[in-house]
Amino acid sequence: MQINAKKSLGQNFLKSKMALVKMIEAGEVNNEDIILEIGPGKGVLTEKLVPIAKKVIAVEKDDRLIKLLQEKFAEEIKNNKLELIHGDILDLDCRKGEYKIIANIPYYITGQFLRKFLETENQPTKIVVMVQKEIADRIIARDSKENLLSLSVKAFSEPKKIMKVDKENFSPTPKVDSAILLINNISKKFFIENKISEKDFFELIHAGFAHKRKMLIGNLKEGINFNKSLEEIFELSKISKKARAEDLALDDWLKLIRALR
Repeated sequence: MQINAKKSLGQNFLKSKMALVKMIEAGEVNNEDIILEIGPGKGVLTEKLVPIAKKVIAVEKDDRLIKLLQEKFAEEIKNNKLELIHGDILDLDCRKGEYKIIANIPYYITGQFLRKFLETENQPTKIVVMVQKEIADRIIARDSKENLLSLSVKAFSEPKKIMKVDKENFSPTPKVDSAILLINNISKKFFIENKISEKDFFELIHAGFAHKRKMLIGNLKEGINFNKSLEEIFELSKISKKARAEDLALDDWLKLIRALR
């Protein structure tokens, strides 16, 4: 069955066998794992996952591909090794129990996808996701400059770029290169152990990044009402009053929140 990629769904079908192997290796997939695969497309990753995982739950939005996958994996579906769900992952409830995510998602949902699964009560144990290379570099803060996305991911996990995947490894060929990103050791430990709320943390960093070119102290004065002098708070936290939001690592934001108390 000939199926062309839909631009409206952000479809670019992965062709690289090496990338498939690396995604499975990064996910440390074994026969005890429930794998949530998002955007299985034509099933090239699915057919690698099904033989080695306990079960694969594949969520596909495109009804044309659901039909193809039903035909291609009829035996696996019958044996309950594969469950196909026709729907939008952003509209579906997060599953219960322990699971891992391995996904080649449409790039335009990357931010929403990460927020959904990192902030949920029942987080996956690992996420292995194909993203734009630029986004992977931003998340790991390759240039040592943090951003809203990198801090949000690091508050819940330990991100690591596994490998670059050149754009020629997709059909149709996108305009940008991609990368495999491993999001490991996912938990709410940062918030629980430090006794801070997710709401307070995200309110603070959103205020801090409100105007990228402004100094952090100025952004915070505009965005949040404080009972203490911000200058005093910065001194207590040993943070320069000339610092910008991007200069602060996760531990620095923690110092700020503690000083605010």
